[in-house]
Amino acid sequence: MSDSSTLFKPDWLEVPAHPADLNRTIWTDSFSRNDSGELEVDGVAVSALREQFGTPEYIFSETTFRARVAEFKNAFTSAFAEHGAEVSVYYAAKSFLTTAVARWALEEGLNLDTASGGELALALRAEVPGQQIALHGNNKSDAEIRRALENQVGRIVADSVYEVQQIARIASDMGVVAPLMLRVTPGVHASTHDYIATAHEDQKFGQSMVAGTAMLAGFTTEQINALGLSDEDSYATVAAAVALGEDSINLRGLHCHIGSQIFEAEGFSKAAEKVLGFMNELNHRFDVTLAEIDLGGGYGIGYIEGESPRPALDVATELADSVSKTCADLGMEIPHLSFEPGRSISGPSGITLYTVGTIKDVAIEDEAGASRVRRYVSVDGGMSDNARPVLYDADYTAVLANREPRGIQVLSRVVGKHCESGDIVVRFCYLPADLMAGDILAVPATGAYCYALSSNYNYLTKPPVVATAQDSVPRLMVRGETEEEMLSRDLGLV
Repeated sequence: MSDSSTLFKPDWLEVPAHPADLNRTIWTDSFSRNDSGELEVDGVAVSALREQFGTPEYIFSETTFRARVAEFKNAFTSAFAEHGAEVSVYYAAKSFLTTAVARWALEEGLNLDTASGGELALALRAEVPGQQIALHGNNKSDAEIRRALENQVGRIVADSVYEVQQIARIASDMGVVAPLMLRVTPGVHASTHDYIATAHEDQKFGQSMVAGTAMLAGFTTEQINALGLSDEDSYATVAAAVALGEDSINLRGLHCHIGSQIFEAEGFSKAAEKVLGFMNELNHRFDVTLAEIDLGGGYGIGYIEGESPRPALDVATELADSVSKTCADLGMEIPHLSFEPGRSISGPSGITLYTVGTIKDVAIEDEAGASRVRRYVSVDGGMSDNARPVLYDADYTAVLANREPRGIQVLSRVVGKHCESGDIVVRFCYLPADLMAGDILAVPATGAYCYALSSNYNYLTKPPVVATAQDSVPRLMVRGETEEEMLSRDLGLV
């Protein structure tokens, strides 16, 4: 599909034959329409949710979240058990994290992967045991590392030789041994947006396994030789040698992550093959047996028509088969495996509700030069509550939620109220011709990275997050911000 073909509408978007239908690739069973055609979330009408909590409003289904957690945990556990291997599943907290979510994940048997000191603090506030927490990040502060070690986290993922030395120094000063995973770069370019592809060489995460990159570790030839290595070794090999030489570090294994929102299976298997091969090299070279490999997450979900996310069991089965075959070829035991689904769990669990404001039609020319009309529908939120369209060119869809969307459907663009022409919530969707100010729009699959990336741009207050569940009343997870709270940090001059 060329750029010009999206001027009017993309090829994947068709006029809906049944506008009230909810595409089950995008909407889970927690979302349905009642007899009058109004959207309900776990049996609660959106009009009631707006009346109680206002808009914009994030709605998060506990029912869907727990079901998605169980699906991924059971899929990976059963798929690898077929090969006699054990797995751990970590919820990637960066996608969406509150104390309630952390507790739900824990109750469903997941560990928690945190990517900052703040996420770690929230996990501890939610009383997640330290042993079930991992600390990630490419530039950890001394304070973050110290907090992790004080709370006996299960593992710290080191992103560079500098971090290996930093963690070793702090652990030694504290008189403890740090459980360490080395993040490596498998050199697999995932089919996703460049900003969320994380396994190719030219990006900030991980340590290269490419031969000859040892000098990039910042050591001299003499220092590298003193480690029993040479300039022909890789950066990651240097990091492993340094970690294995530190009494205050327990090197547990390797970690990789190839990116986010990935549908194709090949990248995951290729990454597993490369990292297992590298682990085997390290085991033989340093006479050790590294115990664990983490293969990250990044499994795609459906945001728009035409996307086909793979079922969790399919992903897990293919990875288990690939890992088993690779280990057999290498003559090594299958290590303990861990995985980090985030978006694939939280994304489908959430929607965002908006109230429609200004509606106007704009004349454009399509790719053939014909005159067309696009309807611009403004809502009471925008890029401050969903930054993904402007950051990643992410696509979403929207539906009329407070009543049945009948009659003629009009190609529409849903935009926010910010002072930016790029403030687009949904680039392409069909909405009823009789849409009017005061109607409610629902944007699905906003459970991941929308609340987490929210801001106060243009001094808009942050929306509330409301939890729903079957046979339960809606509950406030995160209260909406007031203008007074937002402005309270502005001290003038002190």
